[in-house]
Amino acid sequence: MASRIIRKIVPAGRAGSAAYSTGVRRVTLIPGHGIGPEITVAVQKIFEAAKVPIEWDEVDVTAVRGPDGKFGIPQKAIDSVNTNKIGLKGPLMTPVGKGYRSLNLALRKEFDLYANVRPCKSLDGIKTLYDDVDVVTIRENTEGEYSGIEHEIVDGVVQSIKLITEEASKRVAEFAFQFATENNRKKVTAVHKANIMRMSDGLFLRCCRDVATKYPDIKFEERYLDTVCLNMVQDPSKFDVLVMPNLYGDIMSDMCSGLVGGLGLTPSGNIGKNGALFESVHGTAPDIAGKDLANPTALLLSAIMMLRHLQLNEHADRVQNACYEVLREGKALTGDLGGTGKCSDYTNAVISKLN
Repeated sequence: MASRIIRKIVPAGRAGSAAYSTGVRRVTLIPGHGIGPEITVAVQKIFEAAKVPIEWDEVDVTAVRGPDGKFGIPQKAIDSVNTNKIGLKGPLMTPVGKGYRSLNLALRKEFDLYANVRPCKSLDGIKTLYDDVDVVTIRENTEGEYSGIEHEIVDGVVQSIKLITEEASKRVAEFAFQFATENNRKKVTAVHKANIMRMSDGLFLRCCRDVATKYPDIKFEERYLDTVCLNMVQDPSKFDVLVMPNLYGDIMSDMCSGLVGGLGLTPSGNIGKNGALFESVHGTAPDIAGKDLANPTALLLSAIMMLRHLQLNEHADRVQNACYEVLREGKALTGDLGGTGKCSDYTNAVISKLN
């Protein structure tokens, strides 16, 4: 049902795009924590049944202490992604405490995965308050409030710096407009708060305006973040493709996921100049880990996005159709989707639809 919006995740000709359609592709696999290993195995079983030409290079990204005393990504994982240029990742948990940095953020920065693409579309069989959601959020992925630049000025006073650059703003704006063009989208909305943060968000908005002039066939509009949130829950059909700085994208993409059934149904891809990493964006759910209760849909749909990135469209169509049929029938849905099925039941149901 969402085949169009995830058919071409990277516009043709952009650095990091996949130019391969034949042969076996080696993909870095990061199972993650909590329910990550279970949903990863589910995807592997479905891909094996569908005879998808993927060879998995499984790595562990459990944080290791570096020379600076801070915890980061193991070198083996970095080498794997640098070699394969493509990866699939389950949910990661970052311990709370001094010296720990977000592993998700570290991966995006390490490989300069500057654009996060998250399609949110209503799915048959998943009942929500909305029946016509079809939006794509494109989030600048490397800077903004998530740059990690913060310090304590004096006791009890902490300053966090929001970093916005022309280079990063222009390239994510360019990505958004090319994405819209490649996927037959009609409108790009720049989401900002330039009325308050005149310099930082003002720079991001100016970059979007400049890029928009190169795409006269795509309608461009600019909206305040709070206005977009209000209008989105009133009528999602007002929006098509949204592009925004990092923090706003984190908020908006999760909100849009809620309109279609939650993070357990939402795929996500992080695209960069030298590679791409596709992931489930929900949490690690440690309370149900190892109980065969996890919902693998988000990771499966993200893996389908990955197949399209690799131009394995026939395999992507086949797996996607099987997944959508299982969701539509509703017989093997997991508890978070209102069903009583287990992760293994869902996996077997998808496999049965492949035949």
